[in-house]
Amino acid sequence: MKPLRAPILAPLLGVALLFGLVSGPVQAQDTAPNEGTPPDSTPAESPASQPPASPAPASQTPASQGGEDQAGEDGPTVLRLETGSLAAVYYPVGVALCRLPNQHRPETSLRCAAVPSEGSVANIEALRAGEADLALAQTDTAADAVAGEGAFADAGPMDGLRSVMSLYPEPVTIVARADSGIASLTDLQGKRISLGQAGSGQRALADALMGALGWDAASFAETPDLPTEDLAAALCGGEIDAYLVTIGHPALVVRETTRGCDARLVPVTGPAVDGLVSGTAALVTAEIPGGVYRGNPDPTPSFGPGATLFARAETPEAEVRAIVAGIFGDFDMLSGLHPALAGLSREASVTRGLAAPLHPGAESYYREAGLMP
Repeated sequence: MKPLRAPILAPLLGVALLFGLVSGPVQAQDTAPNEGTPPDSTPAESPASQPPASPAPASQTPASQGGEDQAGEDGPTVLRLETGSLAAVYYPVGVALCRLPNQHRPETSLRCAAVPSEGSVANIEALRAGEADLALAQTDTAADAVAGEGAFADAGPMDGLRSVMSLYPEPVTIVARADSGIASLTDLQGKRISLGQAGSGQRALADALMGALGWDAASFAETPDLPTEDLAAALCGGEIDAYLVTIGHPALVVRETTRGCDARLVPVTGPAVDGLVSGTAALVTAEIPGGVYRGNPDPTPSFGPGATLFARAETPEAEVRAIVAGIFGDFDMLSGLHPALAGLSREASVTRGLAAPLHPGAESYYREAGLMP
């Protein structure tokens, strides 16, 4: 019999699905689906010391086409922001990013709609196809897109990818059942491990790590292709021994796993990791904080990319500027909307680990705000 889903994750996903999918993506960005997100309220005015600038008015032509994203003739322009799984971090972070500029709809006639997706690779492909205006993605995935490598080798280089702002580190996170005998990377061989869904940026990075270790699919007993929302139940139910996610912390899926059963974070270190990081500009060493998850009191060393907000080069400059002005005008509020955003700084968000050129709308705001020379 298939084990039941972890008891807390299921109702939370049900709420997220209710507001994010049934009500449609235009409504999704105004919800607060993840723990740590405060209830919706009207924020205080930004201090005078905040970066200047009222958001520039957006054009009246909807940038997203079709379906529920199409604005009416007198309605706001709707910018579609592709995020990630409801059980991961990108979706609630996307909700938080949209919430701030959406406060300025009366002045900008612009609405940001955060919608769930399959993750980084799918998000960048949606930008390339003109099916999205904004997207969250890993920096290493974006670097592959710009170069036309990895998951983008067949499609070729994406010249129209533009950075908007850097967000937070996403360490490679390996979670194993405490009774699995997995305490280090080498212990993964011969085990059942989910490495991420095919076509995702997470899976691409997992494959790069396995390649650096000299491993392939035959190195494991099984590598099931599981969505993020199924990982906690699969591990705690004994279907897998471990799973790998590339994610910001705290992460709902890891929290649910450690609450549902005895599970440990596995250090991701060693010569192979060092070589991968030194040879890949989009990757950095990182650390998962201790005490965030039950049974894991100590920091866990790892590595990974960063999460970045991207746009299409074709997304109008005024619209991107309005998004950035809305976010940076209430930047201190943003850092409190989700725990993964708590360590943000304005300066790092403008300069850290950008894998594509800045969008002109973002660059013009940053220069005016004194965040760039």
